Amino acid sequence: MQYTQALSDFALYFGMGLGFMLLYMVLYLYVTPHREITLIRGDNLPAAVVLAGALLGFALPLAGALRIANGLLDVAAWAFIALVAQLAAYAGVALLLKNFTKRINRGEMAAAVLAAAIHISVGLVNSAAMNY
Repeated sequence: MQYTQALSDFALYFGMGLGFMLLYMVLYLYVTPHREITLIRGDNLPAAVVLAGALLGFALPLAGALRIANGLLDVAAWAFIALVAQLAAYAGVALLLKNFTKRINRGEMAAAVLAAAIHISVGLVNSAAMNY
């Protein structure tokens, strides 16, 4: 009976984590002015680097939330905080790097690597700051 409950809890939390990842990706793709998926399909490596950094930056605190959560509501609250932090990270990148969207569209790797590093760094700090 214990194994059945553990598997059920795992499936619930894992599914919730994937659901939040999907929600974040949809919101991120909607909010950003450049069309990442179209650019990636066209072999634009910087677009892939930025999107990968943003997804990792969100996944890090989400993983931490799943690990420390005292229930589904905790996961949802921490996921929301991580989502807001990552959207703020994107806004910061856009302010820091003038014409960021054009730079990604032109295939500038330097801008992409810095943006990915900022997203991942914000995610790491966000994850580390989660405590009770």
